Amino acid sequence: MVRPAKRSYIRTSRALARVGMLLACLVPAVASPSQAQEAPQAPLRDAAIALQRGQIDQAVQFYTDALADKGLSNDKRAVVFNDRGVAQMRRQQFKLAIEDFNRAVQLSPEYAPLYNNRGNALLALGVPREAIKDFDRAIVLAPSYSAAYANRASAQFRLNVLERAQADYSRAIELSPQSVSALNGRGLVHVAADRPHAAIRDFTRAVSLDTRFAAGYRNRANAKAVIDRIDDVIEDLSRAIAFDPKSVENYQLRAEAYLTSGNAASALKDFNKAIEMTPRNAAAYVGRALAYAKAEANEEALADVAKAIELDPKLSRAYAVRSWLYKQTQQLDLALKDLERALKLEPVSVDAHWAQGEIEEARQRLDAAVQAYTKALTINARHKPTLEALGRLGLVAAREEIEMPGAGGDGWKVLQSGDQYAAAGNAVPNLRVPLEMLGAGAPKIIKWERQKAPYAGFGVLTFSSGKVDGASGGAPDELESAAIVDIAGADVLGLILAKSGAKSATWVWDDGKLSITSADGLSEDYALRGVRTGASAAATAADKHGTQRRDGRAEGAPRPAASNSGGGTPGWAPWAQSSGPPPSKQASRPQKQKSIFELLFGN
Repeated sequence: MVRPAKRSYIRTSRALARVGMLLACLVPAVASPSQAQEAPQAPLRDAAIALQRGQIDQAVQFYTDALADKGLSNDKRAVVFNDRGVAQMRRQQFKLAIEDFNRAVQLSPEYAPLYNNRGNALLALGVPREAIKDFDRAIVLAPSYSAAYANRASAQFRLNVLERAQADYSRAIELSPQSVSALNGRGLVHVAADRPHAAIRDFTRAVSLDTRFAAGYRNRANAKAVIDRIDDVIEDLSRAIAFDPKSVENYQLRAEAYLTSGNAASALKDFNKAIEMTPRNAAAYVGRALAYAKAEANEEALADVAKAIELDPKLSRAYAVRSWLYKQTQQLDLALKDLERALKLEPVSVDAHWAQGEIEEARQRLDAAVQAYTKALTINARHKPTLEALGRLGLVAAREEIEMPGAGGDGWKVLQSGDQYAAAGNAVPNLRVPLEMLGAGAPKIIKWERQKAPYAGFGVLTFSSGKVDGASGGAPDELESAAIVDIAGADVLGLILAKSGAKSATWVWDDGKLSITSADGLSEDYALRGVRTGASAAATAADKHGTQRRDGRAEGAPRPAASNSGGGTPGWAPWAQSSGPPPSKQASRPQKQKSIFELLFGN
């Protein structure tokens, strides 16, 4: 089964995935005291100062001067070659770096950091399989070398070997719990494997260790968007922009999130900023066109799409959006021509098939419209414009779920849809609890525990989440995960690793919050909605008129439905046809909705 693609602002391409991963650890060599005494001190000192100042070319020259000393021992010469190789890496001169690392390996073949560094250079040149061989050598020489595990994981991630990448990142984190790059890397693996809750945990830990880690905030925004936490997405992208204001991508991602939230004015500001920074950015013009369309400025929208096509005549999405704009202005002949062009450029395009459905609907060809929308959902099952269009027609996208026999328990059943799993139970009738598998196997409910007062509005659903290779090649470790469920809000606050082999999580329910140290050593706190005990009750009483919760809701405000975790109504799409309010705010339809399959096949 094809996994559902993420919405347009969820960018988990390999380019984004390399953020914070490519050079997880370049290791300058450290000379012993005896080696340091024989070294040419002035050039090496000057090289270190130049590197610190970012004067990389000068550093390379100083290292070259140091190598001119004929009296250097082989070990010390290997140290200098390694350090010059590291400097060459920072100059993006990867082939020159490999040459230096090769010389260093010949002189000191048992020095693990040399293989780690050469592996990084090979990875930068796009040969991950060769890079893995060097990381393997580094690990054989230094079995507790956390950076080599993290870098090998990065190479495996490039090869889409997600289980091995996850295992290596986990080993790196076990050896170096403060490693921001390893946590970020494992989070990206979780995103790629459709485990957004696990990803959020890793990104949260990464940004707590480095509060200025812009890529971590952006990556966490990507993961939160999968579970429709749009306000949180905007908040994280705002943090990313604060710490990396030169990133055009951050502005574009936030602009698209603003569009999804219905804030066209803020979306326009961010698209304007992206275009100001990169005037030839065709994608930003298409995004701004959608923002203009929401503001009912169709002429400006058409002008922006025309500019995008001028900049990139092969951009399928531009033609798809313009075909929809032509449909909006009742120019169906022009709409059909642009649609044909969009599909020719990209036959498997969610935007083109959505636009096709919109055009067929405008032509009163309902069957053809539904078929086009269905095609769009096979490409991206979470595509908001398509879901909105189906809702407008009184249809719902039926999910093919199969109950797994023998996997349920304690009033919960396990449902399978493709390679994804969820739990449904009478305790929270309107909720689907995602069962994210962290290892091989299928989930099984272990227990459901509803907490006692004052936490009776919360429960913990524990389930088996797979098996992973044990340490040092031992027996596989059994994994158990736990979902923290807000019963009244029909929401999942988070998933944590409850047990890994002999290691178990610790739980502390106290003073209106839940503090957990999970089985993998990560700590996290959850504020519990509506719980008032001790100091938390006093604090709530003191500022109840102005307090905002971590999720952006005022204290006591109802929790919005979540379309992924909670199975609620999909959020409003900025380019949906209807000019009215979001469907979640509209009055429910009196008639029973038919599924796509009922309409197509008459069942």
